[in-house]
Amino acid sequence: MDITESISMAVKTLSANRLRSLLTVLGIIIGNASVIAMVGIGEGAQRYTTAQLQSLGPNLLFVFPSAGDARRGAQGGGNTLMLADAEAIVREIPSVKEVAAQISSQSLVTYQGNATRTSVIGTTSAYPTVRNSPVDRGRFLTPVDVDTNGLVVVLGSQLAQDLFGNRSPMRQSVRINNISFEVVGVMAAKGSSGSGNQDQAAYVPISTMSNLLAGRTSPLGISVGAIFISAQDEASVDIAEYQITNLLRLRHQSVGPDDFTVRNQSDTLEAANNVTGALTILLAATAGISLLVGGIGIMNIMLASVSERTSEIGLRKALGASRGDILQQFMVEALILALAGGVIGTVLGSGAIVLVGMYTPLQAQASVGAIVLAVSVSGGIGLFFGIFPARQAARLDPIQALRNL
Repeated sequence: MDITESISMAVKTLSANRLRSLLTVLGIIIGNASVIAMVGIGEGAQRYTTAQLQSLGPNLLFVFPSAGDARRGAQGGGNTLMLADAEAIVREIPSVKEVAAQISSQSLVTYQGNATRTSVIGTTSAYPTVRNSPVDRGRFLTPVDVDTNGLVVVLGSQLAQDLFGNRSPMRQSVRINNISFEVVGVMAAKGSSGSGNQDQAAYVPISTMSNLLAGRTSPLGISVGAIFISAQDEASVDIAEYQITNLLRLRHQSVGPDDFTVRNQSDTLEAANNVTGALTILLAATAGISLLVGGIGIMNIMLASVSERTSEIGLRKALGASRGDILQQFMVEALILALAGGVIGTVLGSGAIVLVGMYTPLQAQASVGAIVLAVSVSGGIGLFFGIFPARQAARLDPIQALRNL
């Protein structure tokens, strides 16, 4: 019996028991859909994370204070990263293009009857360049604002909307911790990132933030929470990281572990991708368990089918069908069930990915590799779990089978 005839007979047999066939492939459908959806969503999360980190700024390096047994830390007692360090970096390292120091805290920002507690960032004039955050209206902070402890503020786009609605905030006064600040600019909309929602932030001169809002001034100068650095180009990032580390070690006179940490975008991106990649594998493996359950379901139904069709098998053998013909018939039935479940699961999984891409910020896309893998695995599972029932059918003694007629 050729394969075409086996397929035709298998389709007729499965069509005669539509409900049972549908319930049999349900596990394969759910498994395929889950694997494809989880892989697509995981890859979308990786693309979203990459885009968010790249939006922080071009060729960006980060310097953060960290605990360390250093002489500077012993003298300063607490945060040892200073505004003077940022000024020294931009002044003494040629591979660095711009530097922006930052202090941030949660403060109450009010305008007339509107009030919101949000992130207030004290920074310098280079912030828009370093952090890739352009100004939409007005201007950003200037060196003069920093030198004179200026009472000026630049609002994030969403914060300006929350406080002023459709009115222009320019030259209006808002109060931050009951101190009046003049609005001189509004940032362009950028959205949330790993460092928070920049559209909700307010930006003030770092000197004003230190002296009036956060109390970060010490005998050593203004203590900062982070320094963001833009290298001259991509090729200069590693060189800049090495030079910054050496410069800060000299300035801090470290006698033990560094009291600062220097990171670049590549390090952060690699760490983030490792995390999302591991989660994607975990989710796909968990979803893949249902494929195994679906395969067991196929084997169970096929064994039941062999028992129900004992007389048919005996009659076919009596009419000359070989063991190979019987084996082929039942293998084809199992394979059709698995592949049908794989195709339906692929459609459902791809549809779920489309919905996720439409209604969430994740850039989810159906992965061709995941689709091919899932369908191949489902077909392989059908083939594997169909072998035992098919062999049971092929081994039936035709005389014993015919007794059931």
